Amino acid sequence: MATQKLYAGAKLREMRTRLTLTQKDFAAKLGVSLPYLNQMENNNRPISTTVVLALAQEFGMDVTELSTGDSERLVSDMREALADPVFDDTMPPLADLRLTASNAPALARAFIALHRTYRQTHERLASLDEALGREDARIQASPWEEVRDFFHYCDNYIDAVDRAAERFATRANDAGGIRSTAIDSLGERGIRVQFVDIDETRKYDADSKTLQLSSRTAPQTQVFQLLLQMALISQDKLLEATLDFAKFQSDEARAIAKIGLANYFAGASLMPYGAFLAAAQEYRHDLELLSNRFGASIEQVAHRLSTLQRPGAKGIPFFFVRVDQAGTITKRHSATRLQFARFGGACPLWNVHRAFETPGHFLRQLAETPDGVRYISLARDVSKSGGSFGAPVRRYAIALGCEVRHAEALVYADNLDINNASAYEPIGISCRICERKNCHQRSVPPLERRLSIDAHTRGTLPYEVT
Repeated sequence: MATQKLYAGAKLREMRTRLTLTQKDFAAKLGVSLPYLNQMENNNRPISTTVVLALAQEFGMDVTELSTGDSERLVSDMREALADPVFDDTMPPLADLRLTASNAPALARAFIALHRTYRQTHERLASLDEALGREDARIQASPWEEVRDFFHYCDNYIDAVDRAAERFATRANDAGGIRSTAIDSLGERGIRVQFVDIDETRKYDADSKTLQLSSRTAPQTQVFQLLLQMALISQDKLLEATLDFAKFQSDEARAIAKIGLANYFAGASLMPYGAFLAAAQEYRHDLELLSNRFGASIEQVAHRLSTLQRPGAKGIPFFFVRVDQAGTITKRHSATRLQFARFGGACPLWNVHRAFETPGHFLRQLAETPDGVRYISLARDVSKSGGSFGAPVRRYAIALGCEVRHAEALVYADNLDINNASAYEPIGISCRICERKNCHQRSVPPLERRLSIDAHTRGTLPYEVT
């Protein structure tokens, strides 16, 4: 099989800029000519093995960064945007989209943002009668989507916050436990922590400096909420500096992101990077063993596994997603080539939807996407009790997966017939951009293809994709 050529001009330019080197000086350090470097930075030539080795030896670069990053996400997001009916059948070739993502990522992001604004405008116009007469009726980016995209394009890894959480976890381990250390940390600031019977999961009163945590919730939830509140108070400067860097467009987005960063700190404190990565490798990513080891929930463990993207110490590239009973994606991240639909639900053939049928059990699936990449996917329900009779139960399902080439590192791949092509179920991303012609679960035709309709013949679909 021919080796895939590596084009990463944008990454190369980014690194040179970060090192404040001219093209001439950078070329000299890499041992290549100036014209050759210029061609690589503009993706006219692939990055050679010699250059890859020089990057690692001369600059200590994690060369896996060259083949990862925003490109695949940008291509996926552009394809989904271009599948919007407003573009009719003007879908550019995939090669053009990849060139745009590699050579002009800022332009690609601007296009995606423009399409997102168009969609939001369209949706607001559809319900204009509700907005008439309101003084605050205005068109702006959805704060929730803006925050989601921030974490999405950070690879769901925030280095400064992650390392601060790891330092706290080390101190807590030396002091006798993370729960007591967090309580002591708040106590040093005059804050009392109470575990009481309340409806809210967590409630902090700044005036009385009292933090109340619900005694109805699971111990893992109590500790997580304790760490979250501690992060909001003790790590405020760090969180605010990170938010300044993100440059959110609205106060609402900034407020949502701050909670997201505090959640990140809490998870990274419970499962500090180095110790968690080592344990994940030792346990072959067994979620239950990791849950018991770190006192975290199954969902928290799965989410944490998807954040192990620290340069120089990366874990397996996982995708992680959470869906509700309607199939709507409520959390998503992917460090793999599989990218989730930004709008709507996930592919109905994916095992995450079946997890609601078998509560308390892990479902395994071998799946193949239209681009020929094969994955192993793990799904499980994570329904959350309201804590009392009659209280609403929040029902979700999560999926965690990676490319099948990492199967040996996963306990969940044991006894699966990974070498049998027929064992892989065909899944897609979104019906509008999925190229499968005979999917029995297809809801709408693919916009990139023409249709042939015969009123006298009915196959799997009421039309034929040509």
